[in-house]
Amino acid sequence: MSHRIAVVGSGPAGLTLARVLHRHDHPVALFERDPAPDARPPGGTLDLHEGTGQLALEKAGLLTGFRALSRPEGQAMRILDTAGTVLRDWRPRPDDRANPEIDRGQLRDLLLGPLDVRWGRDVTRVEPGTGDGAVVRFEDGRQESFDLVVGADGAWSRVRPAVSPVTPHYTGVTSVETSLDDVDTRHPDLARLIGDGSVAVYGVNRALVAQRNSGGHVKVYAQFRAPLDRHTNRDPADIEAVRSSLLALFDGWAAPVLDLLRHGTAFDHRPFHTLPVSHTWTHVPGVTLLGDAAHLMPPLGAGANLAMLDGAELAESIVAASGPGDLDEAVRAFEERMWARAARWAKITTAGLERLVGPDPAEALALFDRVQPS
Repeated sequence: MSHRIAVVGSGPAGLTLARVLHRHDHPVALFERDPAPDARPPGGTLDLHEGTGQLALEKAGLLTGFRALSRPEGQAMRILDTAGTVLRDWRPRPDDRANPEIDRGQLRDLLLGPLDVRWGRDVTRVEPGTGDGAVVRFEDGRQESFDLVVGADGAWSRVRPAVSPVTPHYTGVTSVETSLDDVDTRHPDLARLIGDGSVAVYGVNRALVAQRNSGGHVKVYAQFRAPLDRHTNRDPADIEAVRSSLLALFDGWAAPVLDLLRHGTAFDHRPFHTLPVSHTWTHVPGVTLLGDAAHLMPPLGAGANLAMLDGAELAESIVAASGPGDLDEAVRAFEERMWARAARWAKITTAGLERLVGPDPAEALALFDRVQPS
């Protein structure tokens, strides 16, 4: 028996769920409000871990494809102090594939493959049925019923209210993102500073991180503690005003480090929001959540990996469930496993953010020493 499954959201969680179901010849309806896969910039690079993100890709039959696209050298990490002195310079072994990097766009395309995504379908809400299943309502007034609706629609999920009243809260940390293009040719000094992977500089309640993507593209993240409304009145289109504000915020840091901001092409403000560390809900038949919709946490390398593993494991649970009652019990058991795993990582990443963007830069260095292989 094939259950009618709907997935809302085509991020890593939703795509992995749909791709594993597809591998098992189980039909799935995948709804995405964006009109096309390239409607928005896909974002930066992701390090996929052996026991989570890579395991999910293996379950989807995509691990070989991932290895062909990923950049093991991107695991390299260099840490400087604000004067520009190199404190740590870690480089992976040639055979180290514990956490190779892949551009988000490449990962999206790998997961999309043969999937039939219903683009431009904006979900407004999901209503659990009086018995089994749930109804998906769309912005255009249409509606469809399913045995199970899976919310994989991110931080501001439209599906979450069907199971939980909780909404994300601001962490106190904001990240301003900018980019450098063709860095090896146009900015060779910065290319050497960044190396093959990432460079990070930690100061008092602020940090500057630059991360190499493929094709000579670099993402730069200026992170700092500030009230949420600090930048709400600033026009993000006024690039030079934003640049001047950031340079003032990081005043006194080494000139080569500040060049990461001086040469940035545009700026996007991204306040960090999270859900409670142990976010759970009373099980609702016919509806569940994955990834950021279920366990939004600080962006410290765990979120996308957990989201993908969520998707792969839920898909396998759906495939193994033969009847309506079996499906509900499978989802309930999956939620329990997901909650326990996510709570562990939410505690780790929340504590990590406190150290990485905190009052004592030595805490950031100590955290690196604890988690980085020798």
